[in-house]
Amino acid sequence: QVHVVESGGGEVQAGGSLRLSCAASGTSFTSKSMAWFRRASEGEREFIAGSVTTGSSYYKDFVKGRFTISRDSAKNTVYLHMNSLKPEDTAVYYCNTVQRTVPWGPGTQVTVSS
Repeated sequence: QVHVVESGGGEVQAGGSLRLSCAASGTSFTSKSMAWFRRASEGEREFIAGSVTTGSSYYKDFVKGRFTISRDSAKNTVYLHMNSLKPEDTAVYYCNTVQRTVPWGPGTQVTVSS
């Protein structure tokens, strides 16, 4: 059975940084294009960053230049490095394949205070 578990969230002040991790069991990320999503309170879950198997990555404009997605195939883990955090980045963050083919994990809460 496939599981993903996100971790690394927390509360930081505006301008701070966090690194989120997404670990998988029951599947390998190596051959999959992976992505991070987020959902703010009372909002829809939205795509924010993707990493394709060729090594390219792409981002929504509102995180471009501040967030970086990376992966460690040996650890079967995907990361989201977040810098220059803003209060509007407050949300629960999730990972999945770009096509959203695995069950959603619990997410990890990121709270950015002003």
